[in-house]
Amino acid sequence: MDDLLKRLLLENNELNAKLNSRRHFLKECTLGLGGIALGSLLNSCANDQKRAYDYSANRALNPMAPLSPPFSPKVKSVIYLHMVGAPSQLELFDYKPELAKLHNKPCPESLIEGKEFAFIEGVPNMLGPQATFSREGESGNWLSNHLPHFKNVIDEVTFLKAVHTDQFNHGPAQLLMYTGSPRFGRPSLGSWITYGLGSENNNLPGFVVLTSGGTPDAGKSLWGNGFLPSIYQGVHCRSKGDPVLYLKDPKGVSRDLKKKIIESINEINYKEYTKFKDPEILTRISQYEMAYRMQVSVPEVMDINNEPDYIKEMYGVKPGKESFANNCLLARKMVEKGVRFVQLYDWGWDSHGASESEALSKGFLNKCRDMDRPVSALLLDLKQRGLLDETLVVWGGEFGRTPMWENRAGIQNSLIGRDHQGEAFTMWMAGGGLKKGHVHGKTDEIGFRGIDGRVSVHDIQATILHLLGFDHEQFTYDFQGRPFRLTDVEGNVIREILA
Repeated sequence: MDDLLKRLLLENNELNAKLNSRRHFLKECTLGLGGIALGSLLNSCANDQKRAYDYSANRALNPMAPLSPPFSPKVKSVIYLHMVGAPSQLELFDYKPELAKLHNKPCPESLIEGKEFAFIEGVPNMLGPQATFSREGESGNWLSNHLPHFKNVIDEVTFLKAVHTDQFNHGPAQLLMYTGSPRFGRPSLGSWITYGLGSENNNLPGFVVLTSGGTPDAGKSLWGNGFLPSIYQGVHCRSKGDPVLYLKDPKGVSRDLKKKIIESINEINYKEYTKFKDPEILTRISQYEMAYRMQVSVPEVMDINNEPDYIKEMYGVKPGKESFANNCLLARKMVEKGVRFVQLYDWGWDSHGASESEALSKGFLNKCRDMDRPVSALLLDLKQRGLLDETLVVWGGEFGRTPMWENRAGIQNSLIGRDHQGEAFTMWMAGGGLKKGHVHGKTDEIGFRGIDGRVSVHDIQATILHLLGFDHEQFTYDFQGRPFRLTDVEGNVIREILA
């Protein structure tokens, strides 16, 4: 045990030595043009630290301390359900009977002239809706027959029917949706929120990520901290096996020994912090302590076996397997325990029709079945526990799908599928501060572009921040000499959907 302690302390001292050598180099480089440039860089870094740790006095030693937002919030936590690959709005929520009349007829060239697509070449044929629709709930909103369970919660949601994006490839579109930029390097939505609000549970991360089916195209940058201190990055948990890798101690290492090891390491780290005031040292201290507390809390909150049978049946969970249903139930358990932001990514919604696993006639139907029951159960479960009024649930993809039949290399696919579409797609929200059963926005007769109530990705982000108590234009972080914000230089709160 003494050898283990010595090894960990040695590794920590080596890390601090590297930091010190870098700081020594920076301190010595003060002459010439290089020194002037370096001085400017150091000043911007100092501003970064001041912005992050003057945000609240009680964050001096606890960067995840809970904070009150500047304005009265409507909700205190978010569950974001992202359907990776972009589901077809034309087979789910955006009913277009006129499109059915045009099925398999050539697309007017004027409709696609000057437009860029991922795979469509030349003049494709139109593709009518591959679903039947009915009006459901007291709101009478249109719903596809692919989502039979969703009719039970349709009056709880607010639809956004004319969302648009300028990105039509998965990775950049996903980055734009979550970081406000189609390029790498910016903080994710969950990181911004935990930076601004902290966490109400000291034993669990403030920002948790759950995936099913695979990793999104843009990778872990979708829950990265960007230029924010790394304490605010998302923690990727697994719904199968150990929730977090390396959470368990090696054989022979008792909890008391682990506590002594962490106390010894953090004592060294704290001395380094008092000397250099580097916020990443605080992150290291916090993460060591969080990891220690998570060893007890995470296995408990990630255990769905202790849920009542009727709850497991309602969600359609599959114990021992990774599934979107399991993750929806876990999301409810986490917000119930005070986790601030829970992000679910469900991979497999890229309905090109290039294979049966993608085709609207098979793969897409399987995804609908996998998604319909757990999403409906999540909203019902939150509502019956009194949590929906204080939780914002967001559902959507990174873009939508075309009303045209995809024709790779100018040849119509034998299977039925749609290409990427950024002009218009559907998202929905549910929870506190929103009009229930409301529809905002409208697309044209074939669902190709928004003609009323168009909203952008930055508008979505601004509205989420507003519901959490932030003015998206004022919620900034200084980096490289200027203030950055999630919504970049755009975005407006979608006030038409607010209750």
